[in-house]
Amino acid sequence: MAVGSWMRSRVPLPRDVVVLGLIAFCVAVGFGVLIPVLPVFARSFGVGNLEVGAVVSVFALMRLLSSSFCGRLITAAGERVVLTTGIFIVALSSGLAGIAGSYAQLLVLRGIGGIGSAMFTVSALTLLLNSVPAEMRGRASGFFQGGFLIGGMAGPAVGGLLAAISLTAPFFFYAATLAVAGAVGLVLLHRGAGRIRPSEETVVPFRQVLRDPRYQAACLSNLAQGWTSFGVRSSLVPVFVVEVLDRPTSWTGAAFACAAVAQTIAVGPAGRFVDLVGRKPAIVGGSALAAVSIFAVPFVPGIGLLIVALCAYGVASAFLGTAPAASVGDAAGGRGGTAVAVFSMCSDVGAILGPLVAGVLADQMSYPVAFGVGAALLLVASANALRMPPDSLRPPADAAAPADVTQEQQGPDLGGLEQHGPQPKEPRQKGSSGESTTVE
Repeated sequence: MAVGSWMRSRVPLPRDVVVLGLIAFCVAVGFGVLIPVLPVFARSFGVGNLEVGAVVSVFALMRLLSSSFCGRLITAAGERVVLTTGIFIVALSSGLAGIAGSYAQLLVLRGIGGIGSAMFTVSALTLLLNSVPAEMRGRASGFFQGGFLIGGMAGPAVGGLLAAISLTAPFFFYAATLAVAGAVGLVLLHRGAGRIRPSEETVVPFRQVLRDPRYQAACLSNLAQGWTSFGVRSSLVPVFVVEVLDRPTSWTGAAFACAAVAQTIAVGPAGRFVDLVGRKPAIVGGSALAAVSIFAVPFVPGIGLLIVALCAYGVASAFLGTAPAASVGDAAGGRGGTAVAVFSMCSDVGAILGPLVAGVLADQMSYPVAFGVGAALLLVASANALRMPPDSLRPPADAAAPADVTQEQQGPDLGGLEQHGPQPKEPRQKGSSGESTTVE
């Protein structure tokens, strides 16, 4: 059975997964270009630091508030329509933000962009999980995450060049990359994407999904990761480098770049680990490694060990970016739009509260306390994941495999996402090997 699992791990990914990875790359490149100049552009309207922070926070806040409606939108219109609509909303709002005539206009447009971002994120992850059988969800999630990581590394370099030309140029570049991403999704994603027929996939009621230990572990892990990544790492490490390590801000970028490279290298093996070994050990071990590495940061004596700690956190993040998403797909079954939306909201809650709480703790107490709270959340997530079934890839005993799966039914219309259980008397369906347009 181990040999069979290894062979399935070598099966190429379906076309829709490849397309989603390309879309993620385009989105991340544009996002990486915009983020460094956004606070400076907001400051140009003569506002204070609070208003500058609000421009960043309103995007995440609107993502959180609108995510709860995305599941119903997906049910009504399908993942492909919601995904492309969301991308075009962010593209239009970003382009208009570049010509905003006042701070109020900029704030409103960023909020509208947050709504589009929620539509894209929830629909893309829902489609991703529906496009592959359970034994490939780790690899698919890793490929999708890899698109974001590579784009995120390329974006800031391009952004620096554009900012030298004009402070508003990154806004238009971001809008252009999003327009390309939306066009790619509209043209290359299957028109039936995400519309799995009831006869081919069991729809799990959301109340039942909420009681599933796999889903609970995934949501708590996503909350802890959102809190730590945005609240502790992104907001406190830059200040820690300057004020405690007495290094210029350029070292922060270098440290983050090294961590991003480590995460990108690890994301492929992490995806295979999640599929071959299981979701449970990936979440338990990944959360524990993330907790130890992030807690070590305020105690490092120099920039070298800081880079080591952040690289270890990057490796842990590779596992935490694949295993929880795959667990959501295992728990929710075929049409899990609402489940994915709530899962996404957990990360947004952490991203909103994390920077605020970590900042207060660092100011009123100390850096170790601020980092320690984030590490404690990750340890709680690790301990909670121990409640997951020993083999989270195994379907219920009464789950039936579909009679046949043709090549046309693969990708987003794949039936029997849970056909991964032991079937000693029958070979695995040939159709589970993906489509003709694939990536290894």
